[in-house]
Amino acid sequence: MTTSSSERGVSLGMPELPAPAYPDDVRARLETDARAIVARYPDSRSALLPMLHLVQAEEGHVTRTGMRFCADMLNLTTAEVTAVATFYTMYRRWPSGDYQVGVCTNTLCAVMGGDAIFEELQEHLGVGNGETTGDGKVTLEHIECNAACDYAPVVMVNWEFFDNQTPESAKRMVDDLRAGRPVAPTRGAPLCTFKETARILAGFPDEREGAVEATGSAGPASLIGLRLAKGEATPARVVHPRGEAPQDTPPHEPSPAEHLSSHDAPQDTAASDPSNPSGPVAEEGE
Repeated sequence: MTTSSSERGVSLGMPELPAPAYPDDVRARLETDARAIVARYPDSRSALLPMLHLVQAEEGHVTRTGMRFCADMLNLTTAEVTAVATFYTMYRRWPSGDYQVGVCTNTLCAVMGGDAIFEELQEHLGVGNGETTGDGKVTLEHIECNAACDYAPVVMVNWEFFDNQTPESAKRMVDDLRAGRPVAPTRGAPLCTFKETARILAGFPDEREGAVEATGSAGPASLIGLRLAKGEATPARVVHPRGEAPQDTPPHEPSPAEHLSSHDAPQDTAASDPSNPSGPVAEEGE
């Protein structure tokens, strides 16, 4: 799905056309929701981010009509609203798919296979970065770190995690999305469409069955620092050079002292020993 020149006219410096208005019934419904959002904040302009999610939930992207609506409800200029809507990548500026498929291509995910996944998905779907399949189902994009490096490489669909992916598993997943077959994230809440996700991000109740109970947790690699801080013993992992057979060496069990960082371990200095305080540093020549 390509974007027409009229849709991107403002960003290209073309004269801005008047934004079409929402139909009366749609505007009335959105005004009710908007007032509920504004009531959460002591200053109405603080409601702009969730308001942009609200209008994105209506049409699947933030339109000029949606920005005009936000400006009217919050007593802002359209320039102020546009500045925010164009700053954050979570707001789409033109039509996109029901499912935003983001492949992490930051360092760890990239070296673990994220680059390969992204390249193969582009070829498999016949789209480039930020483009949408002809059926309007999937928009593919490369994204920045999702703080899930211990599950690398990670793919996200409408901000839900698909961990430890391969090119093959990612291609099966997008095929299932396009075919309407059930697709379940590795962890977290059940999958929903991008419009439904936007409404949830606007702060309205998540009505998906099991969504409230669903949780995602950190993996072992993320928790190792906490375990070390608690003094829990963890056998050291020995990484052998590629092609070299591992040696039959019994695992080393670090002592509690070995688990402490340089900031936590006792220091054999006067500064760390209250019973032997250090005196003032003498100036040279005294």
